[in-house]
Amino acid sequence: MRDERFLLDTNVLSEPILRRPNPRVLRRLEAHQEGCATAAPVIHELWFGALRLAPSTRRTQIEGYLRAVVEAVYPVLPYDREAAAWHAAERARLEALGKRPPFADGVIAAIAGARGLTLVTANVRDFAAFEGLRVVSWAAD
Repeated sequence: MRDERFLLDTNVLSEPILRRPNPRVLRRLEAHQEGCATAAPVIHELWFGALRLAPSTRRTQIEGYLRAVVEAVYPVLPYDREAAAWHAAERARLEALGKRPPFADGVIAAIAGARGLTLVTANVRDFAAFEGLRVVSWAAD
């Protein structure tokens, strides 16, 4: 799967700044760096998390990581017309089944699904209901 392209979820991009990051995730981030992107809502979640912290060394480190690594390395994909249409169709289908995934998860799934990207997340179950979306975790072997 050398040509596979990935959309990185918030928890995957947060991994390198955890106190004890998962070495499997770090290796895969490095190995697949050129085939990865992220989504605008993920950038929102990362910055929101950082800005909620009190001014501190930790917050400064996180902000530096977001600027120097996340924003400098990974393209940020928007929630555009194709993603909105994909999301609307999936949302309607899931609601008919009595399921209501969080809107933000639907937006992230739609950005990946509309572009044929594999969504990389630690929360595979959160995205399992979406049809036509390949979801993987890099934390497991």
